[in-house]
Amino acid sequence: MSRLATRFTTLQKEQATALVTFITAGDPDLTATEEAIHLLEAAGADVIELGVPFSDPMADGPTIQLSSERALASGTTLHGILEVVKRVRVSSRIPIILMGYLNPVHAYGYENFCRDAVEAGVDGVLLVDMPPEESRELTIPARRYGLDVIFLLTPTSDAARMATVNRLGSGFVYYVTVTGVTGARTSVSATLAEELARVKQAVSLPVMAGFGISTPSQAAQVGALADGVVVGSAIVKLFEQYNGEELQQQLRRYVTQLKDALR
Repeated sequence: MSRLATRFTTLQKEQATALVTFITAGDPDLTATEEAIHLLEAAGADVIELGVPFSDPMADGPTIQLSSERALASGTTLHGILEVVKRVRVSSRIPIILMGYLNPVHAYGYENFCRDAVEAGVDGVLLVDMPPEESRELTIPARRYGLDVIFLLTPTSDAARMATVNRLGSGFVYYVTVTGVTGARTSVSATLAEELARVKQAVSLPVMAGFGISTPSQAAQVGALADGVVVGSAIVKLFEQYNGEELQQQLRRYVTQLKDALR
């Protein structure tokens, strides 16, 4: 059983909600990323999404765009991110997902990427601009090497798209709770309960809900409806505001509060 499947099975037995935390790999550098992975795990994260920085992150708001710029400025590459995961795997079993855009993986080569990612200890990949209907170049080698390919569903996804994601995806489904780009929001959508009920009826995979969740109370609201909650921009914002020991303290405090809210 994969690390993702094992984690979700354990959470289900405990009737607990998953906390998925997103950080941009290489922000401010890869050494800080390696330290942050261990810190997030210790603070209660169940899954970690590592954002692969890209020069044109069209689905992301200003916070994650700026973090990508900082990461690229520090020389972060996809190869370097895989090396970080490899080092983390010496002592950590937390599921790690790479999340980003198609271009870096396409340039790396789909076969090479799937092989190297699994060898490094990556559990899954989510490419926000890769439609599931056009994903064969990735899903075929990913299946062969045992790499989960995770797809997005949104409030505008129809029954056909949900069926396709359920058939081709693995690991979990990422449900985008709002239309638009990433970034903290002040409230949870009034129709979210109805939307998530529809998605959970259509797919057999665990459903993680994200985009716009920034406070422990919002996490608790969404966590009552989904199998897990994804928090990204609010965590990435801490990397913009703090550094060094103060950053570590703020990360630890915030992630602990999120996990406590989901209990």
